[in-house]
Amino acid sequence: MIRSRLAAAAASALLGACAAAAPAPAGPPSGAYVLVLGTAQDAGLPQIACRKPCCEGARADATRRRLVASVLIVDPRSGSRWLIDATPDLAEQVERARGHGGERTGEGGRPALFEGIFLTHAHLGHVTGLLQLGPEAYASEPVPVHGSARMIAYLESNPPWSLLVERGHIRTLTLAVGEELELAEDLSITAFTVPHRDEFTDTYAYLVRGPRRALLCLPDIDKWGRWERSITELVAEVDVALVDGTFYADGEVAGRSMAEIPHPFIVETMALFAGRPAAERARVRFFHLNHSNPAADPAGEAAAAIEAAGMAVAAEGEIIEL
Repeated sequence: MIRSRLAAAAASALLGACAAAAPAPAGPPSGAYVLVLGTAQDAGLPQIACRKPCCEGARADATRRRLVASVLIVDPRSGSRWLIDATPDLAEQVERARGHGGERTGEGGRPALFEGIFLTHAHLGHVTGLLQLGPEAYASEPVPVHGSARMIAYLESNPPWSLLVERGHIRTLTLAVGEELELAEDLSITAFTVPHRDEFTDTYAYLVRGPRRALLCLPDIDKWGRWERSITELVAEVDVALVDGTFYADGEVAGRSMAEIPHPFIVETMALFAGRPAAERARVRFFHLNHSNPAADPAGEAAAAIEAAGMAVAAEGEIIEL
């Protein structure tokens, strides 16, 4: 069932009294949850042709690898699951998702791998994995793909995405801002726009509400000050916030003005939350980390500074109960 609401009203209805996120359990819980499938920026870690220590270290030590940012919403009661963003690492992430949700079955032998896919926008790390569902790869039975009106128009009008629509591998569905889509009786998702580079489509973030807890998934945004909403107020209303942590600080990308890629620096976000209660700061999980981001090294000084600020870097494989 879909219930249309204004964005502000939807957020207010979905969010309730919240507490700091609990530690991830050892295995999948019996109730609805989110599984973190990736935490890197669009090009992953290591990044193509990068010979710097950040990437060479990840090539030498597989534990330092990071897949592209994506999360899986799972309802083990029905075996259903939904994906937020289809990344270039989709094939490996499908394997990471094995055992989360029921077995996939279908008459043609290529059952839909998800009950739905929710796209944030049309950049490399968020949409290219859809091609794995096409005739050159999985040749999936129809998968519902949700996004903004511009996102859906982009998929339907531009090859190779349009081929997926024409051949019935994906079924496109528009999700309006503030429209609460009910995934189960006590599990829903709502979209809202955030400012970002919108060359092809606008950019969505998602609010997921489960039986007991609410989660914010916001992988990409321009500087917090460019948004009409307050990130501190929004985090105060959810239990876990997966937020844009692309860069740690200015000067991180050599030979390029960081003004051209105006993500909020992690140090800026930490400063913004410095005066907030510890319970609110503990809800913040940085993800979508660029390969250059020193916070990607869990043993590094940047990760230690984030921990000292009462925040965290999201862990791949982390389970967040809803």
